[in-house]
Amino acid sequence: MSDRGLRLLLAALSIAGLMISAYLTWTHVQGVVPACVGDSSGCATVQASRYSAILGVPVAALGLAGYAGLLLSALLKGEIGVFFGLFVALVGVLFSAYLTWLELFVIRAICQWCLASAALMAGSLLLVALRGRRIHPSSSW
Repeated sequence: MSDRGLRLLLAALSIAGLMISAYLTWTHVQGVVPACVGDSSGCATVQASRYSAILGVPVAALGLAGYAGLLLSALLKGEIGVFFGLFVALVGVLFSAYLTWLELFVIRAICQWCLASAALMAGSLLLVALRGRRIHPSSSW
């Protein structure tokens, strides 16, 4: 796949992540339970936990910043876009892994939206890594 195709896919994942993060930020600020497939108690439990905000900032708002950064990296051509995207996606995947660990082992509830966001972030990391490999095919990516 061409760099342009990878950038378009990354932009699409970023926009999906922005939409999820915006929705979760809105529900957090409004104090409403996110709509979920089936039983939404997991989402409500996660959103009501003390881990749903850091220093008063909803975790979903941090997702907005992360996905905006990924969208910016998709718009940037060349190495700067790849390296910026790698940084944002790697931080995002590590943070998502931490949040998923909290859901499973501390909060003991699963939020479908959070898992979808984590999957989008992991997919974004894969796409950015493929971009890097495409730009530097002879390196050990």
